[in-house]
Order: sequence, then C-alpha cells, then structure tokens
Amino acid sequence: MSASSPEFEEKVESYTELEEPPHYKVLLHNDNYTTMDFVVLVLETVFNKPPAEATHIMLNVHKKGIGVCGIYTSEVAETKVAMVHELARERSYPLKCSMELV
Repeated sequence: MSASSPEFEEKVESYTELEEPPHYKVLLHNDNYTTMDFVVLVLETVFNKPPAEATHIMLNVHKKGIGVCGIYTSEVAETKVAMVHELARERSYPLKCSMELV
C-alpha cells in the first residue's frame, strides 16, 4: 500500500470557532431609603463579596449613584438582579439593580 492511499489519509476535522457568550455588568443604583447595611448584606450574600469589598462597592453606590457588583453571563446576571429585587421587596426597600452589556 502506498502512503497516499485513502485508507491512510489523515482525517482533518474542521472546528467552528466558538464565540464567548456576552457578559453583563450587574449594577446597584442609589436611592434615599435603602440602608447602607442592607446594601452590604446584599453584596455579601448575593454576590459573595467579602466585607471589605462589599463596603467599598456600597460606598461607590452611595457617593457616585451607582456601583458595579460583578460581571456575569446573561443568565447569571438576570438571576442576580432578580435575587436583589426579591430581597429588597421582602424588606420594603426600593433598591434598584440592573444589568448592562459590557
């Protein structure tokens, strides 16, 4: 048999380039009613932030009007936004959380 025989030809698989899914920033918005302690609690429980980082993000929300909680795929971001709204609703806070395409 020769080396050019079809039986021995190396099969080359074609791979399609996989695109990375879009990512979203999850944002907390300042209001005049939600307590700073509650915002820190949300950041620690929903976003798994350590206390120092949660406090830093909370201060950004308080001073700048908005703070980035993290960057996630769309499904994870949507879930985190819903969790924040549910926790805020349970405690009668008007805390707003949103997501923005990175």
